[in-house]
Amino acid sequence: MDSRRLRWETLAALRASSKGQLKYWRREEDILEGCISPLELSSYAGLVLDRVVEQSAQESKPSRSSVSEESIPLTNQSPPLENITSANHSSPLSSAELNETKGDRNLSPQEADQEISAAVKPSKLTQVEGCIRMYEEIHRLKAQQRLRKWQEQQENMVRAAYDLASEQLKRFDELRELKQHQEFQDLKEVLEKSSKEAQGQQEKLKEEHQHRAKVLNLKLREAEQQRQRQEELERLRKEEGQERLRRLYSIQEEVLQLNQQIDPNYRHKDLPRIDLSAYSNRGNQICGLVSGLIRTTSERGFPSQADVASMERALQEMRGLISSMQQEIAAAVDEKRRREEEEEEREKQKLLLKKEQMKAQAPAPAQKAGGKQQKEGLQVKADESTMQWYQQLQDAAEQCVASFSGLSNCEGNNELKKIKADLQKAATIPVSQISRISGSKLREIFDKINNLLSGRSVQSGGRAVSVTQHPQALDFVFYKLAEKFVRQGEEEVASHHDAAFPIAVVASGIWEIHPRVGDLFLAHLHKKCPYSVPFYPALKEGTSMEEYQRMLGYQVKDSMVEEQDNFLKRMSGMIRLYAALIQLQWPYRDQQGTHPHGLSYGWRWLAQMLNMEPLADVTATLLFDFLEVCGNALMRQYQVQFWKIMLLLQEEYVPRIEAITSSGQMGSLMRLKQFVQKCIQEKKICLPTGTLQPAFWKS
Repeated sequence: MDSRRLRWETLAALRASSKGQLKYWRREEDILEGCISPLELSSYAGLVLDRVVEQSAQESKPSRSSVSEESIPLTNQSPPLENITSANHSSPLSSAELNETKGDRNLSPQEADQEISAAVKPSKLTQVEGCIRMYEEIHRLKAQQRLRKWQEQQENMVRAAYDLASEQLKRFDELRELKQHQEFQDLKEVLEKSSKEAQGQQEKLKEEHQHRAKVLNLKLREAEQQRQRQEELERLRKEEGQERLRRLYSIQEEVLQLNQQIDPNYRHKDLPRIDLSAYSNRGNQICGLVSGLIRTTSERGFPSQADVASMERALQEMRGLISSMQQEIAAAVDEKRRREEEEEEREKQKLLLKKEQMKAQAPAPAQKAGGKQQKEGLQVKADESTMQWYQQLQDAAEQCVASFSGLSNCEGNNELKKIKADLQKAATIPVSQISRISGSKLREIFDKINNLLSGRSVQSGGRAVSVTQHPQALDFVFYKLAEKFVRQGEEEVASHHDAAFPIAVVASGIWEIHPRVGDLFLAHLHKKCPYSVPFYPALKEGTSMEEYQRMLGYQVKDSMVEEQDNFLKRMSGMIRLYAALIQLQWPYRDQQGTHPHGLSYGWRWLAQMLNMEPLADVTATLLFDFLEVCGNALMRQYQVQFWKIMLLLQEEYVPRIEAITSSGQMGSLMRLKQFVQKCIQEKKICLPTGTLQPAFWKS
């Protein structure tokens, strides 16, 4: 009983200790692990049993039955294993105490073991082990029950948390939707309010703008009316000034033309016993006065009425000089006429004598290769009226050269040389720029030339040039311009046949406004190409061969005559330019007028060519070039008469050319023959290549 009591006391002491009062809450995994894993006794259990055995050795050994009876309440009232373990941990027996116990009895280790094994019987060990196992089972069941409760609590907590979270999420979504709706309503109200404010502001600005626009329109209308009144006044002032300026220019032109008539070297340089130097000097003074007055008015702006009156007085004085000069010349002209009549009479007698001698020495008519006699009746020289016209043009050209002799002979005067060079450039450079690029470009060139001839200032080489810079400048420009037109035909048209039309239309327009340019153009053309008259110069006595070749149109340099092909090329270029000029008029004219040198002159040239004996190679070339350029225009103008002359050319004149043409000169004849034959067969002549179409003038 004592040992049993002692054991229970020990267990009770262990359970009442501080560690035995501790409660451990382990995780689910630890609890399950404690329930599943096998139970093991602590190492302190042996020490406890040793101590129990030592105390119970002094007592009497209980019977087996009492032990078994006492073991029943042990099983029923056995404390939990946790309390035993905590008691063992709270007051374990150290090995030192065990050794002291063993030392008091002075037993050897082997004897002590035997004593312990004898004291502890199998029944006690089994009883202790059964108590422990029973305690473990109870503890396991309690742990499972506690675990189920804990799981149910966790599930309830999770369910409650889920329900709470769901409700909170719903409330949050409702709150968010409500907030968004409120924000949308607020934003809508703000936008409507701002829209109303903007609309009101816009209406206000619109009203202000309309008011300002009305005020501005009134001001603009007043300003426009004021500007129109000023423009009208300015226009009237300019028109009056321009009218006065045109009057001044017309007076200057008339004064210059009158001054040309009183130049001592102009027309009557070979009259005996007449001196026009006084008239010339006074005329030059008047021209200088007029030019200075125009220059002054140009710098000042528009001329005044007093300037016009001064110019008219100068013009009246110039007319008085002309009248006085003509009266003085009349007597000298009468005397010269008498002398010329006497000389003419002597010349006629000489010509009659020569004709009689030529008739006596004339050979038999020339025979053709086939034995047929050549037709007679054609002229060997131009008509007398044609020659008079030719001579008048040449005299006019010589008079023009004499009129600007002071400007030509300016070797020692640098200022005059500069003026001469500027005038020549201003007259010739625009002509060199004529091309088929566009109609607008051609019009600019025409206006530049026309302005120069009209006395206006033009730009040339970066400087302002005008014919008012010198009294003889206008004649000089007329002469050089006409010479340049002919040179363009001689060079440019000869190389590029289609260049004849733009050059010809500009020359025709200038000729129509300034007739003197046309006369000088014909004079230069006839001198360089006598076949454009037509005129075949005859070899006179005392004329050298070089001079005669120059009269025929050949270029002679260092006693070397140019080749025939180059000669024909130059003649062809000039004839093509002439053929284009007689059919073209400048399209931009103020008034529709007649051509200054129209198709009637081309018809006369063609008729006179067919009335004259042909020249080998030359006649065929010129007829082909002329008809190719001007044939279509002549056909439309003269119709039936033109086809009659074409038949005459084919049936009678071409055989005459063939009769005098050698085998090496058949190229030009074949071109003419084929051209005439094709035109007669087709009953038409096509427009020449390079004709200026209406679309050209829009470019």
